[in-house]
Amino acid sequence: MTLPPRHAPRWPAVLALLGIGAIYLLVSDRLSLGPSWLVLAVVVVWLVPVGVTHRRGLHHWARWLGMALVVLLTASVALSAVFLVTRLPRGAVAPLTLLEDAALIWVANILVFALWYWEVDAGGPFHRHRGPYRSVDFAFPQAIMGDGDAGGWRPDFVDYLFFAFNTSTAFSPTDTMVLSRRAKVLMMCQSVVSLVVIVVLAARAINTL
Repeated sequence: MTLPPRHAPRWPAVLALLGIGAIYLLVSDRLSLGPSWLVLAVVVVWLVPVGVTHRRGLHHWARWLGMALVVLLTASVALSAVFLVTRLPRGAVAPLTLLEDAALIWVANILVFALWYWEVDAGGPFHRHRGPYRSVDFAFPQAIMGDGDAGGWRPDFVDYLFFAFNTSTAFSPTDTMVLSRRAKVLMMCQSVVSLVVIVVLAARAINTL
């Protein structure tokens, strides 16, 4: 039995966006461009036109506005990872501060790429919930069971968050196969940022021995 189409819940993605902004309130100034509140302010302001276009049924524009915001956040996280490497040798940093900053950037990396996977898979959340889920990007086990529709199952944001978490911890998918080239490129980018953060922590730990 196939379930009727439903609207994709967007509040988990909004929470992820706000979470990234909140993370930058806590990250050291040396790892960010501009004041600590800048990222959160951009997210809050940007969500207004995204919400307006979505409510008016302009889902195509809402998706592209959302993806533009994710691009900006990705650039912020990538720059923070670069600063974590390049600005560390310039002065002594307390081990606890370094650990906190690295952990925050690592979590932000997971959130921003979960948003990427959520936005690109099968044309975005709006298109995924208009009919049977068919993806050229990911093969979730629930979607390939039985007749390939799994009774109307569709991935929600938590499924992409779990996938992003696995990518940052194991540097590979676990139960989900990656099919498209764009998904593979996104995975590689996420793994690079995560690896940079982990290598910096390992190098600092070795230096303190």
